[in-house]
Amino acid sequence: MVKTHETLEKIGILIPQFPGQTHMFFWREILELQNLGTNVTLFSTRPPVQGLISHAWSDQAMQNTTYLVDFEPLNALAAMIRVPLFKIWRDLANEPFEFAKDVLVSLPAARRLAKACKAENIRHVHAHSARRAATICALAKLMYGLDYSLTLHGPMSDYGPGQAFKWRHARFGTVITEKLRGELREAIGDDMPKATYLQPMGVDTDDLQRPAPYAPPHPAAPLKLFSCGRLNIVKGHQDAMDAVKILRDQGIDAKLEIAGQDDDGGGGYYNVLRDKIIELELQEHVTLLGAIDADAVKDKILQAHIFVLASWHEPLGVAYMEAMSCGVPTIGTDAGGVPELIRDGIDGVLVPPKDPATLATAIAALASDTTRLTALSEAGRKRIVEGFSSKRGAETLIEGVLQAENHA
Repeated sequence: MVKTHETLEKIGILIPQFPGQTHMFFWREILELQNLGTNVTLFSTRPPVQGLISHAWSDQAMQNTTYLVDFEPLNALAAMIRVPLFKIWRDLANEPFEFAKDVLVSLPAARRLAKACKAENIRHVHAHSARRAATICALAKLMYGLDYSLTLHGPMSDYGPGQAFKWRHARFGTVITEKLRGELREAIGDDMPKATYLQPMGVDTDDLQRPAPYAPPHPAAPLKLFSCGRLNIVKGHQDAMDAVKILRDQGIDAKLEIAGQDDDGGGGYYNVLRDKIIELELQEHVTLLGAIDADAVKDKILQAHIFVLASWHEPLGVAYMEAMSCGVPTIGTDAGGVPELIRDGIDGVLVPPKDPATLATAIAALASDTTRLTALSEAGRKRIVEGFSSKRGAETLIEGVLQAENHA
């Protein structure tokens, strides 16, 4: 992407169920946009589940966010009148039930978004999702002329019907890894936007850094492991617990803390993991912290000797970035887009997913090698500073919008 010194005056950002527990990187990017002179107007579909509202900035974000989902009959009727059936007929034919349902649910929100943007003189909205948020933006484009872009954050299968429709009408698109860009191109072919940029999530490397050099574990003290991610089977927390059990059976005093909550706010997979802790008799050695504030996550990272996240599939991994930025040696899985972030043996360690025994071996080997721990602490930090700061994502959005306007 060609860099420019122009300033983007305004942009709308649409994030589903904002601000959720995993939305810290969105907030960082928003702050970077504002630091670069861009006025950001926040939109969301609906507020998150109460148990997932965890950040110190959550109340501020919610006060400054316009939530688009409503059940006002007149708004829905006014939106339906403007539906351009001739422009969505092909997509309806390809996915008649699921896509039609998505369109009907999204129409009122699309009208509300377009009206709000017109009132604020916002010409472009970025949907930080390829799911319903993107459907809302695409409908607002066809019905009211509102320009938009969107980001693919994970596998296409996670983002619902109408993908060709959402991408075809976008001014530009962004993806977080080259792997996903290839999957997107294969899936939608000629419906790819003319411009599709690489926009990995990022972290605030100025904030996420060590106040003192990394200190390896003492042989006579507990080995402190930390993990962070929503409580879902694909995050592999159950595998990390199995690895802790293996380590303890080998005489290694490993202790694991896990920050994060399930999508039900504590009534779902949290209970499965709690029961597993009891089954493995790890009540004194594995702790579920729930959804905690970003500052509390940072404190836990800095206290850890090793960061471990055993995901079965991870599009890229902000949690890895946070740990590496803080100079904590990091173990991830060779799954999804993680190898585009962690280079095995260079700035972190990769193990196969769904393999607690190999994970335990990797943890034990790393914990016993002081020289390697220190080297990975320094290399991990360098990797994030050079390629994965939140400023990069903000700059990509600004450049994308400006170039789209210049070529309109």
